[in-house]
Amino acid sequence: MRERYLLPFYFSGAVAARAGDEMSGPALMLAGFALAGSTTDASALLAGITISAAVGGPVLGVLLDRAARPGRLLAGALVMYAAGVGAILVGLSRLPFTVTVLIAVVTGLLGPALSGGWTSQLPRVVHGDRLLRANAFDSMTFSVASLAGPALAGGMAEMLGASTAVVVSAMLITLALPAAWMLPTRPGRVRGAQTTPVISDLVAGMRIILGKPALARATLTSVITCIAQGMLTACVPLLGERVLGGAGHGAMLLSCTAVSALVANAVLARFPRSVAPDTILWASALVQAVALALATWSQPVVLIMAVAIVGIGEGPQLAALFAVRHREAPERLRGQIFTTGASLKITGFALGTAVAGPVVVWSLPGALALAAGVAALAGLAFFTIPSAGTASPKRSLDLR
Repeated sequence: MRERYLLPFYFSGAVAARAGDEMSGPALMLAGFALAGSTTDASALLAGITISAAVGGPVLGVLLDRAARPGRLLAGALVMYAAGVGAILVGLSRLPFTVTVLIAVVTGLLGPALSGGWTSQLPRVVHGDRLLRANAFDSMTFSVASLAGPALAGGMAEMLGASTAVVVSAMLITLALPAAWMLPTRPGRVRGAQTTPVISDLVAGMRIILGKPALARATLTSVITCIAQGMLTACVPLLGERVLGGAGHGAMLLSCTAVSALVANAVLARFPRSVAPDTILWASALVQAVALALATWSQPVVLIMAVAIVGIGEGPQLAALFAVRHREAPERLRGQIFTTGASLKITGFALGTAVAGPVVVWSLPGALALAAGVAALAGLAFFTIPSAGTASPKRSLDLR
């Protein structure tokens, strides 16, 4: 079946789902502000749909690993996520706000399906030497989505209203259904292989993530880096207002990051074996730290250059993270490892945004400097976990 499933079909589905996901957050915030009339309520919606991913990701990953047809399960998750986004919109005008936030939290449980859950299926589509290059292209879909999603949300909200933007985001997610539904099946699925409790697989997956040094280092570094990226995002509106002449111009900074990440990954896809992914992980964190420190200068040209450099670090780091997971994750736990990693990153991003909020009010350069320090910490954290080669003989044997 792998031969009949074309790689462009996979990427088209990934772009549609992830663009819809990236569009849904800003669209829901705009709709929340328009219908509820409160920036606090609007922020609560975004927090609700992101924070619950930490719980939903691992469970969704276990279910994907157990499914004989993981594409069908992934398609079902996309349908429910799109339906949840629509239900949030309906709830804003017809239900108590607390109930609407609860709907957002439940919907967010399925968020990792659009990121780690989708990427975990890539080895069923392409394998061997082609996987490295396909992996770089897969990470590019995130850059495309992060560039197109917010722009679509803002444009649709401006022309047709925030509610229409939410509907369009849900429609984009549903466009990915055929690509998800037709993903290759898992060969050799034995009847009765799913009799072990879900909790057992959850524990086994966490043991793999923590027990394999390469996975542990990649996870730790990427999550801490996401905290720094969340801090930068919290600074964007004020950066736009103070440095670029308008809070709305802050979105341009995120676009610069997305474009440079896309270009960097395009180069990486051209030379997939030029640098080891493990090296890219820590080096890209340090690149982002330098860029965030540069952003404290508060000069328009320097700021735009700084956020572009952030993207140069961010894009290849994501591709490297995927490469390490594909290389290290056992087949039977691949889905869980990808969705758990995605959940941790989403949670880290939300944590960074929450922490930076009060700091930005106190000092914008201080918040950027803090983000730079966190990114530098991410690069150094990579080396706090010893490699398999420095582990004890017994430990090294267990990991093989």
